Amino acid sequence: MRLRAGLAVLLLSGCAALQPGAGESVQVSEIVAAAIAASRATPEEQRRQLSHAQQMFTAAQDDLNRVRLATLLSLLPAPMRDDARAAALLEPLAARRPETPMVQFAGLLGAGAADRQRITRDLRAAEKREEAAEERAGTMRQQADTLRQQLEALKSIERGILEREERRRTTTR
Repeated sequence: MRLRAGLAVLLLSGCAALQPGAGESVQVSEIVAAAIAASRATPEEQRRQLSHAQQMFTAAQDDLNRVRLATLLSLLPAPMRDDARAAALLEPLAARRPETPMVQFAGLLGAGAADRQRITRDLRAAEKREEAAEERAGTMRQQADTLRQQLEALKSIERGILEREERRRTTTR
């Protein structure tokens, strides 16, 4: 029985050796599973997992820890999300050749982080344009109010002049 189990393990490891990237595929699957679990966890547990991933990356800055940390930074909700840092972590990996499963996943994750950064920049720029437009509109309202007041003052002066002329005409008759 032991011999059969040993033979099965040997055959499976031989198959993995013949299929390049098989080990990385398993690692990517584990990273994805951990990220899904983290996304469903409480905020406290999410912070703990992110902290653990940061410690692991600090201890060993290899591809696995880099992608693990970048995945959490990219997928956790705000304020733990940091797309800029995730993209920076993934950038050197995503540009690497040949495209292994880890590199492909890094490219996908990096592209998503970069898209969110671009959308955030565009949103902030639109908000600034909207604020500037509101400020201009406020200035224009103030100018319109000032012009209305000046117009009312001129009408009042005109009425006063007309009343004086009318009184002068009635007194000269």
